[in-house]
Amino acid sequence: MKNYLFTSESVSEGHPDKVCDRISDEIVDAYLGAFDQSRVAVETLATTNRVVIAGESRGPEEVNSDVMAAVARKAIRDIGYEQDGFHWETCDIEVLVHKQSEQIAQGVDARDNKDEGAGDQGIMFGYACSETPELMPAPIHYAHRVLQNLAHARKSGAVSALGPDAKSQITLAYENNRPVRATSLVLSTQHLDESLTSHDVRAIVEPYIRDTLPDGWITDATEWHVNPTGKFVIGGPDGDCGLTGRKIIVDTYGGAAPHGGGAFSGKDPTKVDRSAAYAARYLAKNVVAAGMAERCTLQVAYAIGVSQPLSLYVNLHDTGEVDEQKLADVLRELMDLTPRGIREHLALNRPIYARSAAYGHFGRTPDEDGGFSWEQTNLVDALKSAF
Repeated sequence: MKNYLFTSESVSEGHPDKVCDRISDEIVDAYLGAFDQSRVAVETLATTNRVVIAGESRGPEEVNSDVMAAVARKAIRDIGYEQDGFHWETCDIEVLVHKQSEQIAQGVDARDNKDEGAGDQGIMFGYACSETPELMPAPIHYAHRVLQNLAHARKSGAVSALGPDAKSQITLAYENNRPVRATSLVLSTQHLDESLTSHDVRAIVEPYIRDTLPDGWITDATEWHVNPTGKFVIGGPDGDCGLTGRKIIVDTYGGAAPHGGGAFSGKDPTKVDRSAAYAARYLAKNVVAAGMAERCTLQVAYAIGVSQPLSLYVNLHDTGEVDEQKLADVLRELMDLTPRGIREHLALNRPIYARSAAYGHFGRTPDEDGGFSWEQTNLVDALKSAF
């Protein structure tokens, strides 16, 4: 199909699942900030005035239960929760993090001339396309940006009526495989004034949505669904239980590309669920940035304790200018895809993960301190030279 509708959704940093992702990643950052070789696998659950943090770690003792609880409170405060049913200062936080299993560690650690192995088996995907300057699918890109812009307005004080919890969904019409207009816009956002109607909320958010989408994409025929169920005052974990790792499609490509099933948040970069997915995005983005294809999907596979990937698959979706098998060989020459090689190439052993917990891990701007290093396009020249 060349002409079709495609829809993606996003959720805000105040969504219950994203609160949990943020806390889990703040703990990863706390460990990596104290010791860059720390091992962390932390899950968070949040409900009415209660947060439970559980998992395994291997790192400095200074990152103890009290530190993890303090990190969680700071994250909740930054998100903006100061409501009766979920308040950063008064919610009960329970920390159940124990030492990493030695049987897992023995398969992953480097020793006796054996390179460091993958932290688990699994498949990871990377994707890039030419639909936006960020080389992301347009529906998920703009669904993220709508919520980011509303969060900025809320935190800056420009909008005082909205709460932290929100969801967006955008349906775009494609013609000749290019996005050309929005056929429907869905936004559900928490509001602090119980008297506000759906019409009132739309009046608040509509200018930000119009400013976010490209000119001409919103037409008279675009359907709007703003707070379609009515009042949305009880939000966040007080309204719905949250859990780390439940928004993996929101975190990646909005359903426009395959997903291997592994979540990112709460995992240090020895876990290939995270680091190899970042590497696959990095390589796919460089392929598209080099003009070798309009779309690129990569799959990489690992076995626990084994350093070299079991396979690398490349699909250019009939938009490629180069041979896919040769491209796969070139990519493996340009980047060491062992867990250690990925971490060193992208400098992942740094406290850079909390910022990625909301609004997507991909399509972001690389930071000077190394955040979102997988969004760099510094392989373009080498790719072009190889062909």
